[in-house]
Amino acid sequence: MRQIFNFSAGPAVLPEEVLQQAASEMLDWQGCGQSVMEMSHRGKEYMSIHAQAEADLRRLMCIPSNSKLLFLQGGATMQFAMIPMNLMRGRASADYVHTGEWSKKAIKEAKLFGKVNIAASAEDRSFTYVPPQASWKLDPDAAYVHLCMNETIGGVEFNREPDAGEAPLVADVSSTFLSRPIDVSRYGLIYGGAQKNIGPAGLTIVIVRDDLIGHAPAGTPTMLDYRQQADNDSMLNTPPTYAIYIAGLVFQWLERQGGVAAIEKRNIEKAQLLYDYLDSTEFYANPVAKADRSRMNVPFTLKDPALDDAFLAGAKARGLLQLKGHRSVGGMRASIYNAMPIEGVRALVDHMREFEKKYG
Repeated sequence: MRQIFNFSAGPAVLPEEVLQQAASEMLDWQGCGQSVMEMSHRGKEYMSIHAQAEADLRRLMCIPSNSKLLFLQGGATMQFAMIPMNLMRGRASADYVHTGEWSKKAIKEAKLFGKVNIAASAEDRSFTYVPPQASWKLDPDAAYVHLCMNETIGGVEFNREPDAGEAPLVADVSSTFLSRPIDVSRYGLIYGGAQKNIGPAGLTIVIVRDDLIGHAPAGTPTMLDYRQQADNDSMLNTPPTYAIYIAGLVFQWLERQGGVAAIEKRNIEKAQLLYDYLDSTEFYANPVAKADRSRMNVPFTLKDPALDDAFLAGAKARGLLQLKGHRSVGGMRASIYNAMPIEGVRALVDHMREFEKKYG
């Protein structure tokens, strides 16, 4: 068993048994004499891995048959451009809900392809809450409504299913992927990078409804057209084969844990443990409105920022790694994705408590 707990926001911790299985199959996948990294993506061995990963994810998320599941590259950031390129469909504008840094980046890219209507923004309170849906000013003619389900940097999460009305709802679920049930049928498109809850960096997953495919304007690069990607089973070029293989192992691991509903219960327990301690002391603080706190990414600050380096050094000595907050906000951030065991959160709280006793 590893002696460290990795709180990185991504690339993030992976289930230990998944890493052990991958290690055991590194030189020879199931007796074929090849590593997955060496396989032709057109060969029967890899094709079986690809098909199994898709089938398992469809089952885990209850993805309806009228939606395509794409295994792409370029990260969620590439989708910031692909979405307006493919989904504007001749409409004048698209609605965006602005809840933090990743929403901001998506908005910037979308403006390259059309008008963006900021339907709601949390900027008035430094992006520490989700604007209530009653305050959203949606354009009835918008091509779609875009939101980021979890702002990884700010630790703000939609803890309720939003409603976009008649427009297709589009969601960046990079940090919430498989951490809680999502009613996929409510969304026109769901997307996210794999390096939080699913696997290594390099794989991006897109779930897009059939009726939203095939509307890219003339001149759209082939690789950026959902129709082309869907018609070619995500294999217009060599897909990120090893990342898909690891993702497939994670899907199987998640099924062994009892599925998404079961992992959600664990995630609630882990988050509650950490937030309960934060709420019990004035030595640490979490800036996010309680109703909108992320279960996956928990930012917090020390009462005296001059103690940050000592806190991080003490954490590292205990095997608690990657707790430094994002450079844009400072402080600390504990990312407690699916693969983080509750023992890791307990160890973090123990360190926080002891550090407070020493310096508080």
